[in-house]
Amino acid sequence: MNFDAEAPAPAPGERDVDFSAVDKVRLVEALARVLPAGALMYDPEDLRPYECDGLSAYRQLPLIVALPTSEEQVIEVLRACHELGAPVVARGAGTGLSGGALPHAHGVVLSLARFNRILHLDPHARTAVVQPGVRNLAISEAASPHGLYYAPDPSSQIACTIGGNVAENSGGVHCLKYGLTVHNLLRVRGVTIEGDVVEIGNHALDAPGYDLLALMSGSEGMLAVVTEVTVKLTPKPQLAQCVLAAFDDVVRAGEAVAEIIAAGIIPAGLEMMDQPATAAVEQFVHAGYPLDAKAILLCESDGTPEEVAEEIARVRAVLEAGGATEIRVSRDEAERMKFWGGRKAAFPAAGRISPDYYCMDGTIPRKRLGEMLEAIQAMERKYGLRCINVFHAGDGNLHPLILFDANRPGELEQAEAFGAEILELSVALGGTITGEHGVGIEKINQMCSQFARPEITMFFRVKAAFDPAGLLNPGKAIPTLNRCAEYGRERVSKGHVPYPDIPRF
Repeated sequence: MNFDAEAPAPAPGERDVDFSAVDKVRLVEALARVLPAGALMYDPEDLRPYECDGLSAYRQLPLIVALPTSEEQVIEVLRACHELGAPVVARGAGTGLSGGALPHAHGVVLSLARFNRILHLDPHARTAVVQPGVRNLAISEAASPHGLYYAPDPSSQIACTIGGNVAENSGGVHCLKYGLTVHNLLRVRGVTIEGDVVEIGNHALDAPGYDLLALMSGSEGMLAVVTEVTVKLTPKPQLAQCVLAAFDDVVRAGEAVAEIIAAGIIPAGLEMMDQPATAAVEQFVHAGYPLDAKAILLCESDGTPEEVAEEIARVRAVLEAGGATEIRVSRDEAERMKFWGGRKAAFPAAGRISPDYYCMDGTIPRKRLGEMLEAIQAMERKYGLRCINVFHAGDGNLHPLILFDANRPGELEQAEAFGAEILELSVALGGTITGEHGVGIEKINQMCSQFARPEITMFFRVKAAFDPAGLLNPGKAIPTLNRCAEYGRERVSKGHVPYPDIPRF
């Protein structure tokens, strides 16, 4: 790897690269030499399941799908792709929501689905060494007999894999107290496009050299292909209780979130749902949510019974002072899980009431949650589309679900424009265009809104240190400078008035 910070920005960062000259026949022959029978697919009917990730609005068949079973095979696949100039898209369970695992038409999808073993679990050190294809929930299930669990819990945790969680720096409803994926990692082992094995981090609390663990986490498969991960395990709390609070005004609900944090309370989870979201969920899960409320908050406390009782009392006082119209505290574990079951079912509930939905993922300061919800309501009228809102409110992470019908001409384009406006407003409000879903292809244009030319050039220099040829997941996360210039011209031609304080190219 070349870590020369003075090196010029690589060509892939200056312009879009054409990979159409990749020779499929030579590539198939090279991969067939290093993979066992049944681990290579290239017929269109076999490729169809890999054409998209969880964000199904964008689809693309890959040239080839490779399914290695060992790190040695991964090394040889990457070396072959590097030699033949073929792009590579690493894929986990395909539950991503930003198009990060969208295949390249002239490239290889490198599936890590067969890397599904928990290699070692140490209850004394509270760590687990796992392969990237291990499901998020499977780690907690394996650790449960030892009174431990893996804290990050995305809503897709029953299916999503730890390799994908590392790629996107996934969070979940309990990330407010326990952190995102990056806060629960000790070590990542991976392979570069040239076939070099790298180990980043350490089994100890610190490691020599530069701290690159955070750089790898959230890198969206653009730096290396992860083959092994060491995660931290957390002791199960003795008790957990969830408070459900209803509000007759979305602004008051947003203000209550800010007041809870301002009071020095860091709940295990603090979520917000607006009225359309609770109505959709209630039809699906029957969680017992108050349907007359304009917004509800779910606030969880965990710890010893004494700690929970004290924190619940403090939370209740803040909510009452903030104008909550109803407050319920879960009476047992079944009711607590019922409260959370509704929140975690928000995405499938949206799929029951609309042919398609477009899930956004921005982050804003907590105190501006109400302001954002009011702005989204105005955007619904502007674009003629409905939107239901579920937020990781405690850390200001938004998940608006824009409902549309792709079979109606123009509705997908309207949904995309609606989502782009939410993201650009997020930046203008002092936030960012993503919290945990990554940039992928979905938000790549808004990267041009958030970052200026020197910053994007530096992003490409970091990538070039690991992947000089730009073969790992090309066209994702970091926009080319040409793309940013074109995006700016397009917005101006459509009469778009930019939000203030957003840097422009």
